[in-house]
Amino acid sequence: MKKEIHPEYKEAKITCACGETFTAKSTKEDISVEVCSKCHPFYTGKQNRASRAGRVDKFNKKYGFDTKEAA
Repeated sequence: MKKEIHPEYKEAKITCACGETFTAKSTKEDISVEVCSKCHPFYTGKQNRASRAGRVDKFNKKYGFDTKEAA
């Protein structure tokens, strides 16, 4: 590595919009993020998934595909 061309690598304080703070290594001292692992819906189990069956039924009804009549 060449000397004196790389930025200084130091401890950084990372602050989430929910108020959670933690430290990591970075070239910046303070970092603000909108979502962290404490408040992200995927990690908290509060993720809302759209009902796939409901979307398929809506499509079939819209285009006249009724699975009951076809059988």
